[in-house]
Amino acid sequence: MEMSDVLGFWVVSVVFVVAPGSDWAYAISAGLRGRVALPAVGGMLAGHLAATVLVAAGVGALVAGAPGLLGALTLVGGAYLLWLGFTTFTRPASPHVDDVAESSRARWLWRGFGVSGLNPKVLLLILALLPQFTSTSAPWPVWAQILVLGVIHLTTCAVVYLTVALTAQRVLSARPAAARIVSRTSAVVMTGLGVALIVEQALV
Repeated sequence: MEMSDVLGFWVVSVVFVVAPGSDWAYAISAGLRGRVALPAVGGMLAGHLAATVLVAAGVGALVAGAPGLLGALTLVGGAYLLWLGFTTFTRPASPHVDDVAESSRARWLWRGFGVSGLNPKVLLLILALLPQFTSTSAPWPVWAQILVLGVIHLTTCAVVYLTVALTAQRVLSARPAAARIVSRTSAVVMTGLGVALIVEQALV
């Protein structure tokens, strides 16, 4: 693989990851609840990984070539963000140090998987942009190049999302009122993005 392609993709990946959106909102919400931060971030990373594997296996090309299917996934993602935003707003996070049940951790993991797996921003990066940084003339097969680039993207996501979650936890751990405000703000962001996705698809 050409180093210029790797660095070029990494720059694009960083720009996508550091742009606040539903992933940041979810990481903040999880960070405020303490021990569910790691499962939540792990779930989001699993969603990114699943999208990468699908693209490497050639499924991504089929999805990208079917506008109707991509539109349906966007609608599902929008509806999911609406639901997640509503539940977060009605039950805002409060910092605590109490132990968290295993079922709660699993729930946050699966929610994180949905946040990234149904996120159009992730689909755009993985399905549309990632293959453009591969080369059929490279010594490695295209699927292997996609997996390598996917690992680079996952590493960037892990660093940024964990930083966001842990920062939210440390800064707001002694400020319950501020934590609730931030949590509800995150919920509004997720809800707004969900509405925007649904409206956008309705106007297509």
